Amino acid sequence: MNATNASDSDDPADPTNAVLAGHGDFGTKSSGVRSKMAAGLARDVEAALAAADVTATVERPWSRLVIRTDRPTAAARVVATLPGIAFARPVVAVDPRMEDILEATRRLAEASAHVGSTAHTEADTYAVDGDRVGPRDAHDFSTPDLNVEGGRVVGEVTGAAVDLDDPDRTYRIEAREDEAYVSVCRFDGPGGLPVGTQGRVAVLVSGGLDSPVAMWRLLCRGCVTIPVYVDLGEYGGADHRARALEVCRTVAERAPRGDLRPRVVDGGEFVGRVVERTDNTRMLSLRRAMLAAAEGVAEEVGAHSIATGEALGQKSSQTGANLAVTDAAVSRPVHRPLLTVDKPDIVAAARELGTYTDATLPVGCDRVAPAHPETNATLGDVRAREPGGLLELAREAGRAADVASGE
Repeated sequence: MNATNASDSDDPADPTNAVLAGHGDFGTKSSGVRSKMAAGLARDVEAALAAADVTATVERPWSRLVIRTDRPTAAARVVATLPGIAFARPVVAVDPRMEDILEATRRLAEASAHVGSTAHTEADTYAVDGDRVGPRDAHDFSTPDLNVEGGRVVGEVTGAAVDLDDPDRTYRIEAREDEAYVSVCRFDGPGGLPVGTQGRVAVLVSGGLDSPVAMWRLLCRGCVTIPVYVDLGEYGGADHRARALEVCRTVAERAPRGDLRPRVVDGGEFVGRVVERTDNTRMLSLRRAMLAAAEGVAEEVGAHSIATGEALGQKSSQTGANLAVTDAAVSRPVHRPLLTVDKPDIVAAARELGTYTDATLPVGCDRVAPAHPETNATLGDVRAREPGGLLELAREAGRAADVASGE
């Protein structure tokens, strides 16, 4: 989430009285689908604001959400974390008359806390981006009138210069039939689709950097992500489970109405078999067993697919040939949202998501890796070397997984 010229908290001098939020990637859907998704998104917003102790009411009169609250900046920060939200703007909501719109613009130009640590001064260039929406006879002004008159007011208050190419501050005016909205602060949301609109996916998580980011990307495409943590038994390390549950909890905060409780699979038995009976193909058999365990969880929770945080070529088990071998262990599709993403970009995403600190604890499965792992395996070779009945043992362990609270 990115914010432009926003304070960390609401201030009595802040003239805003509502939040205007834009939808994500479902504006081109049919009217029925769009309406259904917008209704779900509104419920997500209500749940997220309630969890943040921000009192508000949510309306969806057209292609925006209008959130009425006495804490617009705090509300906008929360709303902008949710999948399906393209942006959230603290606004001054007024009657759609030119004099009211210009007064709201003046108040924003004069305000300090809402637009940054100092008021809009002569040193800050600006632009006005106006938009009149509705029948021609709904207003006695045009879009160019909003830009010209709004710009004139800001210039009178601040003495600043206009810069239409790269302004320091942009005043946004959206005039609808029944109400107008003036803002100078925008929080960018993740966009995408509301959580729950694309079914369930069982996501293998280790608590490391990659899998939480993969979960987040799937959330942003509308999936309810069911985390699957495989307890490696004696090979897991003391911090494994706590770390995994904590990063899952952090991601789950972005989906306040989704059931993202982790499923914990007791993998000690099948992990032990793999370590004892395999050598250079060990990591491939272990990944195949984990995918099978995730498929067992998927059967229980009604997930249509499995996902991992793997990226092509990042590790020995993630070469193109080896991914084909591991995918053959399951019948469900295996999604890899990070398949072509470079590691520095994954790290940056983890920092923004808030999972980086917990995810950088030591990864216990490094103790399992052989000295010379296979990088170009064949399915026949891996099957010949792995313990008999391994996949069904792992799949059954997935079906019997415990539900964790994530705390």
